[in-house]
Amino acid sequence: MDTYGYVRVSTREQNEDRQMTAMRDFGVADSRIILDKQSGKDFLRPGYQRLVRKLKAGDTLVIKSIDRLGRNYEEILEQWRLLTKEKRVGIVVLDMPLLDTRQDRDLTGVLIADIVLQLLSYVAQTEREFNRQRQAEGIAAAKARGVHFGRKFKERGSSYEDVLAAWRRGELSGRAAARELGVAHGTFQRWCREEFGP
Repeated sequence: MDTYGYVRVSTREQNEDRQMTAMRDFGVADSRIILDKQSGKDFLRPGYQRLVRKLKAGDTLVIKSIDRLGRNYEEILEQWRLLTKEKRVGIVVLDMPLLDTRQDRDLTGVLIADIVLQLLSYVAQTEREFNRQRQAEGIAAAKARGVHFGRKFKERGSSYEDVLAAWRRGELSGRAAARELGVAHGTFQRWCREEFGP
C-alpha cells in the first residue's frame, strides 16, 4: 500500500512549492509525487494519466485541494468514482479533512466525503464559468472602447491613395497594387472592401 501525491499548477510560470511542501509534510516521498504543469480543464494530463496507471487497490492519493485535481465538475466526480470505487484507492484532500476516503473511514464518513466532494466540485466548475464570463465581458467592454485584439493592422502608407486610384482606373491589378504597397494581396482586398464594401 503506497502513498502518492499529485501536484498541479496551471502554467509553467506558476510555482508548485506550496503544494510540494504540503505533500512532504504529509509524508509523501519525493519519488512518489507526480507533477503536472497544465490546466485543470480536463484530465488528459501526462502526469495524472501516469499516476492513475500506477495506483492500485489500497494505495492513497494525496492532493492539496480539490481544484488541483481538476476544474470540471462532471469529470472530477467521474475521476473520484474511478479512483475510490473501481481502483479502490483512498483519497486525502489536505485542505478539506472531510474529503478523506481511506479505508479506516466508516460508511458515514464516506457518505459525507461524497456529499462534500459534489459541493466543492460544483463550486470549482461555477467559478471557472464565472471567470470565462468575466473575461468575455472584459473583452467586449474593451472592444466597445476601441481596443483592438490580435495582430496589429498594417499601416496603409503614404502612397495608398495613389495606388488605390490607379487600381480603380484599371492601371494596376490587385496583386500589383498589393506589391506596390508592400502587403499581401488579401490585405489589399480587405482594404478595398473596407473602402467600397463587399
